[in-house]
Amino acid sequence: MTRPAAHTVANAVLATAGVAAAYVILTTPSLRRLAVGATRLWLGTSIPAYLLVTAGRAWVQSGQRA
Repeated sequence: MTRPAAHTVANAVLATAGVAAAYVILTTPSLRRLAVGATRLWLGTSIPAYLLVTAGRAWVQSGQRA
């Protein structure tokens, strides 16, 4: 099997596994609640952290003093 063919097969297997996992999560109420809660937690922590880091970099690049 050539390298590009192996990559194509691996990508297809991963995509199929992802679709299967999404189906199971969306059709199982307890897993759906867990996924929604984890997504809210991730968005609630990563976006504010990103904004703080970006604002800090902008402050430093602007040359302002505290």
